[in-house]
Amino acid sequence: MKFYTLDVFTNQIFSGNQLAVFPEVKDLSDEIMQKIAVEFNFSETVFVFDDEKADFRLRIFTPGGEIPFAGHPTIGTAFLLAKLGKIDVDGGQVIFREGVGDVPVTIFQDKQDNLWTELRAPSTLEFYKDCPSRDDLARVLSLGVDDLMVDNFVPMGASCGLPFLLVPLRDRGALSRAKVDLGLWEGVLKDFWAPHVYPFVQTGEDCFQVRMFAPGLNITEDPATGSAATAFAGYLATYKQGDGCWSWNIAQGLEMGRPSQIRAIALKTDNIIEEIRVGGESVIVTEGFLRC
Repeated sequence: MKFYTLDVFTNQIFSGNQLAVFPEVKDLSDEIMQKIAVEFNFSETVFVFDDEKADFRLRIFTPGGEIPFAGHPTIGTAFLLAKLGKIDVDGGQVIFREGVGDVPVTIFQDKQDNLWTELRAPSTLEFYKDCPSRDDLARVLSLGVDDLMVDNFVPMGASCGLPFLLVPLRDRGALSRAKVDLGLWEGVLKDFWAPHVYPFVQTGEDCFQVRMFAPGLNITEDPATGSAATAFAGYLATYKQGDGCWSWNIAQGLEMGRPSQIRAIALKTDNIIEEIRVGGESVIVTEGFLRC
């Protein structure tokens, strides 16, 4: 089977989030797809199938199991299929059927033929406000409770298809020191509605720096998390007064030496968040064949 690896949410190889994509899959068992994901050991591996109800069906596996939706696999797969001539570019749209439902992705092309892919969140935004205490969250992140004392934001669970626990931190120093204590995580967050931890700090008016830890998916840390960015954009939009369209630049992966840039957009009408989009660049790194 032909495969490609990409770096997503970047235009430079050896940065962003790694992704393996098998663009033409006919028949593979769940067991084999899971073993392939473990073999690559990236955050996600994508298997692309033909589909009667959408343009393509995507099945997304982490080393820990299959997940219903993920941002950087969706963004990177759309980029790859456009590069392979399987979908139109410059305003063209593709519909992926994923576990969470249909996910529309738009492909843009600039004058230098660079591609930018942008997904629209597939699910209604959900919030879960009954979170563990700041003290418990601080201990899970190996921080002091003062590191979580942020005036303008509160911890909250949020999901646009995959739930994350958004945790505001005081400054970049706290963000760089954050480290998940697995024993405490199991006691506090393993069975929580949003077990994947997404600490963030505001670095400018519309700029944020984030990290993402998902022990439940066997992901120690993720360098770029598009599904979390969709939930985060919805969360940020709740702090905006009135109707409008807002965008934010999200930096991730700096502590891992794999800097990533994510653009998140939220549209609100009649005080209701109507649409969330997340986009970025990608670059192909390798191609080859897997024999199994």
